[in-house]
Amino acid sequence: MPKDSNGNILNEGDTVQVIKDLKIKGTSGTLKRGTKIKNIRLTSKANEVECRIGKSTIVLKTQFLKKI
Repeated sequence: MPKDSNGNILNEGDTVQVIKDLKIKGTSGTLKRGTKIKNIRLTSKANEVECRIGKSTIVLKTQFLKKI
């Protein structure tokens, strides 16, 4: 089961918040601290979740997320 930075279990469709500024590989953009992300999707890896930012889908490590 994937867990956020505080140890809370993450489920399909949860809303999370980014706890650290993250550079997005392959683009010049940065995901700012405090950004809310809705409707996450779980992946086969326990420490990663998939989410949509704008029109692109990215994979984020759960250690940088906080469940809201």
